[in-house]
Amino acid sequence: MAVEVVMPKFGLTMTEGTILKWFISEGDTIKAGEAVFEVETEKVLYEVEAAADGTIAKLLYPLEAVVTVGLPVAVIAEAGEDIAEIASKYAAAPAAQAAAPQAAPAAATGAAAAPAADKKRGRVPVTPAARKLAKEHAIDLACITGSGPRGRITREDVQKVIDTGDQTASAAAAPTAPAEAIPLRGMRKVIAERMHQSLQASAQLTITTEVDVTQLIDRRQEVRQEFNVTFTDFILQACAHALKQHRRMNAALDGMTIQVHNQIHVGLAVALDEGLIVPVVRDADKKSLKDIAEESKALAEKARAGQLKLEEVSGGTFTVSNLGMFGVDAFTPIINAPQSGILGVGRILEKPVIYRGEITKRSMMVLSLTFDHRVIDGAPAGAFLQTVADLLAHGNRISLDTR
Repeated sequence: MAVEVVMPKFGLTMTEGTILKWFISEGDTIKAGEAVFEVETEKVLYEVEAAADGTIAKLLYPLEAVVTVGLPVAVIAEAGEDIAEIASKYAAAPAAQAAAPQAAPAAATGAAAAPAADKKRGRVPVTPAARKLAKEHAIDLACITGSGPRGRITREDVQKVIDTGDQTASAAAAPTAPAEAIPLRGMRKVIAERMHQSLQASAQLTITTEVDVTQLIDRRQEVRQEFNVTFTDFILQACAHALKQHRRMNAALDGMTIQVHNQIHVGLAVALDEGLIVPVVRDADKKSLKDIAEESKALAEKARAGQLKLEEVSGGTFTVSNLGMFGVDAFTPIINAPQSGILGVGRILEKPVIYRGEITKRSMMVLSLTFDHRVIDGAPAGAFLQTVADLLAHGNRISLDTR
């Protein structure tokens, strides 16, 4: 009996997947456990394997097709089965309905409209004197709006352009290439939907504080004698320990119930070309700084290589987003639902400040905490942020050993 390879469901929120790569072709033999296709889900890339030995009788969708979870994607004919018969049975499969994304209609309209506009401009009447003057000064007549009868371009119109040197009308009137049309799909589509939903479905508020991290810089230099560590690693550890003290920040709203998590899983936002992904350092409060540094580095590398597993991007209870490396001072991060908080980290900047009664140069950093006001109020959220800031200001001297 033919075996269908279906679009799997890799998470509670997954409704569709995008076929990015076929590892086989129709007519190829395949064994159970071998990869059939690569799918882009809302969070990661996954290779879907065959569940049985046989021959690929039919591939039901083209590359980049968006397929609903549970629908068959390919069909495997087992030994002794008529491949042609199976292929014909699935010939009417909804492949055409899930064809690769097409360019946006606006782009096609623009491309078609440009020649028409060119043709129209070509019929605009021009006086001989205007044409001669425009040729002498290399003026594009298509840029000029005529002031004569029926829009006729006169010598005075051309002279005005020469006198003012203003050919902006040319840029506005000249045909332009259609805008690039990028299909909103896969990771980008999910980010768009999640961020919009997060803002609509929660009461988000951002508070900020500026932290003197001069001691943290010194502390990092000390620790780097033992192992490589980033400022983000210190911040992840500080947040994990602050979440132990301020448990309401480590919570989520489930209907009419606030669920306070017993585990502390801190997500680290990693920027990719196609969007943002948040791998999770699980049980971060129980790990040493070295463990956090090694794990966050490995997760970031896997994220950029597209090798993250679903469990590595699921279950986060709080998120850290660091844009300091891009020269950002402060920003208002959007909560990664269903979490109730996210910490935005700005760049470290040397500036004159009053320190111990004197004006001196210190290294300062802005922290921006966005929280769900339905779950936590401003005062306890501020207390959490203060704890994080105090840990960083004092060099984050949390024990390097696992607690």
